[in-house]
Amino acid sequence: HLLLFLLFVGPFNCFASYSRATELFYSLNEGLPAGVFIGSLARDLRLPTAGGQHPASLQPPLSFTLASHGLGGQYVQLDNRSGELHTSAVEIDREALCVESSGATIFGGSAAVSSSSPSPESCLLLLDVLVLPQEYFRLVKVKIAIRDVNDNAPRFPVPHIRLSVPENAPVNTRLAIEHPALDPDMGTNGVQTYRLRDNYGVFTLDVEENESGERTPYLIVMGALDRETQDEYVTVIVAEDGGTPPLMGTATLTIGISDINDNCPQFNDSQLNVTLYGNSSLGTHVATVHAVDMDLGSNAQITYSYSQKVPQPSRDLFHLNESTGAITLSTKVDGDTPRLHRLIILGNGPGCIPAVITVLVTIIKVMMRPPEVVPRFIANEVEGVVYLKELEPINTPIAFFTIKDPDEKYKVSCYLDGDGPFRLSPYKPYNNEYLLETTKPLDFETQQLYEISVVAWNSEGFHVKKVIKVQVLDDNDNSPVFSEQLIELSIEENNVPNAFLTKLHATDADSGERGQVSYFLGPDAPSYFALDKTTGVLTVSTQLDREEKEKYRYTVKAVDSGFPPRESIATVTITVLDKNDNSPRFINKDFSFFVPENFPGFGEIGVISVTDADAGQNGWVALSVLNGSDIFVIDTGKGVLRAKVSLDREQQSSYVLWIEAVDGGDPALSSTAKITILLLDINDNPPLVLFPQSNMSYLLVLPSTLPGSPITEVCAVDKDTGMNAVIAYSIIGRRGPRPESFRIDPKTGNITLEESLMQNDYGLYRLLVKVSDHGYPEPLHSTVMVNLFVNDTVSNESYIESLLRKEPDISVEEKQPQISIEPTHKKMESASCMPTLVALSIISLGSIALVTGMGIYICLRKGKKHHRAEENLEVQIPLNGRINLHMLEKKPMEISNI
Repeated sequence: HLLLFLLFVGPFNCFASYSRATELFYSLNEGLPAGVFIGSLARDLRLPTAGGQHPASLQPPLSFTLASHGLGGQYVQLDNRSGELHTSAVEIDREALCVESSGATIFGGSAAVSSSSPSPESCLLLLDVLVLPQEYFRLVKVKIAIRDVNDNAPRFPVPHIRLSVPENAPVNTRLAIEHPALDPDMGTNGVQTYRLRDNYGVFTLDVEENESGERTPYLIVMGALDRETQDEYVTVIVAEDGGTPPLMGTATLTIGISDINDNCPQFNDSQLNVTLYGNSSLGTHVATVHAVDMDLGSNAQITYSYSQKVPQPSRDLFHLNESTGAITLSTKVDGDTPRLHRLIILGNGPGCIPAVITVLVTIIKVMMRPPEVVPRFIANEVEGVVYLKELEPINTPIAFFTIKDPDEKYKVSCYLDGDGPFRLSPYKPYNNEYLLETTKPLDFETQQLYEISVVAWNSEGFHVKKVIKVQVLDDNDNSPVFSEQLIELSIEENNVPNAFLTKLHATDADSGERGQVSYFLGPDAPSYFALDKTTGVLTVSTQLDREEKEKYRYTVKAVDSGFPPRESIATVTITVLDKNDNSPRFINKDFSFFVPENFPGFGEIGVISVTDADAGQNGWVALSVLNGSDIFVIDTGKGVLRAKVSLDREQQSSYVLWIEAVDGGDPALSSTAKITILLLDINDNPPLVLFPQSNMSYLLVLPSTLPGSPITEVCAVDKDTGMNAVIAYSIIGRRGPRPESFRIDPKTGNITLEESLMQNDYGLYRLLVKVSDHGYPEPLHSTVMVNLFVNDTVSNESYIESLLRKEPDISVEEKQPQISIEPTHKKMESASCMPTLVALSIISLGSIALVTGMGIYICLRKGKKHHRAEENLEVQIPLNGRINLHMLEKKPMEISNI
């Protein structure tokens, strides 16, 4: 562009004293439509125009041209004559042009940061305009300031903003929101204010503006916070610009209240009273203390310990678990053990004063020792919990129990207390031995934990209970189960890629990994269907076409994560719903029908076959004739084309129709096809004799005429075509002194002298000529009388006329003309003649002009002396051809009327 500019301006260097550089400033809003007036360069430069003071003939026309047709020129239209600037069809978007905050300038379409822009918000479009001719040559720099309009709403960069505030934050605490809203508009059209839709009475917003003009919202705490009362606040932050009307953008603001250690452990009770039998065994549970801390995490960790006021004997007798607060008997009670123990227990939290609870343990002295229950576990046992796999067989042994009396004075019995498929029975042949076993298989999905007790009592009624917990272990004994075994779906064709179909759901009653279900497509699923392994979301990656395939049926599998894995299968059926996306389609673009002329009205001409690949109403097709509807009609259901009237080939040999097919969709689609109807000729026109024009005309034949000389000819035409228009000439009747002296050529109609004429041969000869076509099945013919007068002169014209007026006594000969014409008149089936008739009709229609000329030429050959044997046999006369017999040129002949 620079090189072209220098080449263009170079010749004007000698006129430097007249050239000037000028700047023009304009401004307009962004987003204006095409054709908005910006300014007139000729008027603003005060250049002379055709309407000025100088005569128009002395003023060369001004020309305004953009020096560069780059990207900048696409936003304006410059009138080369008037110099008027208007907006173009390309809409100006200030935010797209001036993306830099310091303003942007467009040099012929190339954007660059302008260091000399009037203000930080300026956005300039620079154009270089050449003014010609050389008398007014100058380079005009046009600066167009693009004014901002409020066409963009504020928008937060993320839809969800999360902010954390400590619960001990004082009032007026300010926290910056790290994701402020963005607005491409400038100045007051940019983001001005922020607000909360619900401030819960404890929050508000403030906006701070930095040196670069960026506004940042701050969250201000207006009231006391307590995480234990409410740990989270969810509201909506609204950003609003300063436009008229203002535009807004929103985002969800979640304010989380973080925990501080502002709560200490607390016991619900201050004292706990417990009674313990003196014969209790080691490890007997005495009591459990429990304190509560409202804080979270490490701030809520509690440990338990004895106060220093607890004497050492009590510490030794009772063990305190510092994590759980459980108190158990750690040494055996004897006669010297004190009967009352005061246990002061502290609940300790980080940075807190310990909470205090007192446990009073009273030991009851027992004169008789209770029975003993001694378990020996066969199944896996940990801390009193027995673990059994589900589906273990019946009579699976769990444990042996030995029941005995420590004093060996009393009889001891036992029984099993609790619900569950368990049985406690004596184990023979041993005394006081009992076996605990299952009575039926365990099912984890039915019940996971059983709590049973083995109870022993002696004859004095003293009871001892041994509690046993049975934990059922899960096994992968359940397959995933689909919510539906047959999943029936439907989707419209032409769907968007990766369209959602459904979300499969299968459940597995097993626990843990054994119950985790993954989804897979079956091997019969097409490759363009996708199934998310984890979520079960079924999608289709490509567009479906109902016309290509309407139904899909394949399997999907749900597989758990057990070992070995178990699976189940469901069937997915997808029906592709039809959309009207196919126009009716004709079997052929062009249809051609050959119909014999004089075809009866409303007869079937042919069937127009049309299909529509769509289904239902979208595939219904209605046919109509666009042109020629006054002659032709079409059965819209069957596509049968009919003519309302009988057709005559001699009036019109062919018809071209346009058929429209419209489907039943909404909106409807259509297509058209061209129909050509060619009328086949029927021999319904006899030959028309053009010459001689009358049976009363005659011709003088000199006796000196040499044998073989042409005398005259019979000229005829036939309005039919093909074989129906092939004409043969024959003499079927003669009268005269020696009538055999003349013969006629069956092809050309030329009449020649066969023998020399003698003195006795003078007189009037009358030849009855039959002109016959070769139509099938029945040829048509015409006759004409050819009168020849053999004499040296015509001396008595009235005499000849009187002879002509008399009815000639001529016997008609039935002899057919001897001419070889294919095909011959043989009896044959109409079906075998039809291809020949069709071919001849097509040839004749294409040769109408040529045949017309040939017909006229034959009629004008009366003076020729040489016969051409190789003349073309067929003579075709067009249906619309009209021959003006008065305009035919005839050669001078020796004919006179006496």
